[in-house]
Amino acid sequence: MKAAIGILVALTIGIVCRLAGLPLPAPPVIVGALLVIAMTVGYITVDRFASHRAAKSKPLCGGPTGEAHSKVAGIS
Repeated sequence: MKAAIGILVALTIGIVCRLAGLPLPAPPVIVGALLVIAMTVGYITVDRFASHRAAKSKPLCGGPTGEAHSKVAGIS
């Protein structure tokens, strides 16, 4: 779903830039365009793999007070 929304937003920005006569906010050379594609594919890949793992460091994260959950709960 995120990828479809991203593609829709990208197409919308491209269409608006074209109709308004603005330069596209992207690199004009093929190497730059490939870099943008590689970064996007890498982000989507990591997002898919990382979302299936359980968070191992959740007890170490601070809450609204900044205190680690393990200290508030009295866990050593």
